[in-house]
Amino acid sequence: MNIWVDADACPGAIKEVLFRAANRTGILLTLIANQHIRVPQSKNIRMMQVPSGFDVADNEIVKRTEAGDLIITSDLPLAAEVIEKEGLVLSPRGERLTKDNIGPRLNMRDFMETMRASGVNSGGPPAMTKSDVKAFADQLDRLLAKAPKN
Repeated sequence: MNIWVDADACPGAIKEVLFRAANRTGILLTLIANQHIRVPQSKNIRMMQVPSGFDVADNEIVKRTEAGDLIITSDLPLAAEVIEKEGLVLSPRGERLTKDNIGPRLNMRDFMETMRASGVNSGGPPAMTKSDVKAFADQLDRLLAKAPKN
């Protein structure tokens, strides 16, 4: 298992949880973004900067994902592509995205985009809380406990 992070919008608190997990488990963690992101020096943690552009980082993640890899993202279209490749997806709020729940979430996303395009202000997601970070860390620990050992 490798862990790939859609890092442009990943909250700092979540990155810190991931850094600790990579060092603790020895699993390779790669943050992919179109801007440089500082990462701790570690043989298990790397940062890959891709060119700016629509979905460039997402496309790089999909290209590199193999079955059983874990992807951290809140981007639903990216999650759907990763799930299709039999990857695991975890949102920064600790929600598992699976083949059973990605379809309805994509439909809701499309509906909300239509509403926003028609002028309805739906606001953004709520601010990240300590309980969100804990939910993420707990779910990450459960997934890593099931990961095959190298």
